[in-house]
Amino acid sequence: MSVERSYEERVLGRLPLEVLAASLVLAVPAGLLFGPGAGLLFFGGGALAALSFLSLRRWLDKAALGERKKALASLVAVYLLRLALIGAVFSSIILLYKRKAVAFAAGFSVLILVLLAEGLAAAAQKTTWKN
Repeated sequence: MSVERSYEERVLGRLPLEVLAASLVLAVPAGLLFGPGAGLLFFGGGALAALSFLSLRRWLDKAALGERKKALASLVAVYLLRLALIGAVFSSIILLYKRKAVAFAAGFSVLILVLLAEGLAAAAQKTTWKN
């Protein structure tokens, strides 16, 4: 028995995979232009963005099923912990790889590009043209 998922659920489900794929594709030229370390950091930034999005989505799904006040407090705590962990990762990358930290940040920003592409694709599907 298959359950039909809405368009939004399908998009949110494939978004982390699209971020990983896009960061892998873009890491190759980054690695060729700036060295293999930059390519790996670019892909690592994309992978962290995909994991971050996936964890946030799972926490939001859990919070939607629980009690409202308890879920809100838990969500705020988890979100603050998530921000602290991302900040710690960024700080570690900056300390360890001073000259290649921009590659990691660019890889992390692939999430924004994928979200923009998904938004444009959704807008194009909903647009009706007049004759």
